[in-house]
Amino acid sequence: MARRPRRPEELLHLLTRAERLSVERIRSVLDEFGCSAEAWRVLDLLSDGAGHNMTAVAEHAFLPAPTLTKLVDQLVDDNLVFRRIDPADRRRVLAQLTPRGLERWQQVSRAVRARWAEAEPLAPEDEDALRTLLARLGDAWEGTPAEGITRAAAARAVGRGR
Repeated sequence: MARRPRRPEELLHLLTRAERLSVERIRSVLDEFGCSAEAWRVLDLLSDGAGHNMTAVAEHAFLPAPTLTKLVDQLVDDNLVFRRIDPADRRRVLAQLTPRGLERWQQVSRAVRARWAEAEPLAPEDEDALRTLLARLGDAWEGTPAEGITRAAAARAVGRGR
């Protein structure tokens, strides 16, 4: 029977290890498409076609604003993303996928899903349980930032850790 972590740092270590190994598992697929994990996260968010402001994109990709700006600039240069003025608030800019970006996202996502399925890291019911637990943990922490730490600061810290 596996020992249950009792100290927060043990749980944090296990979460970080699982995330890093998971990304490493799919990195070769991403590399085939010249796509970083962060770029894939951006493409994934934008794949819904709704257009998202840069704050939402930064939060989804776990990137600080300056790093996200550089990444989005590169995606624009590669004709995968375009920016447009938000019709609801003309002071904001929305990012959206170009048709080429949508095609690239579909290709990369298919390849990532295939690589993930090859490894079969978890049984479907375990994957569902883990998804539920991680969502619950994220939801619990999201509404209660540590004293003196904002969501933006936490996102910057996560971005530095990658």
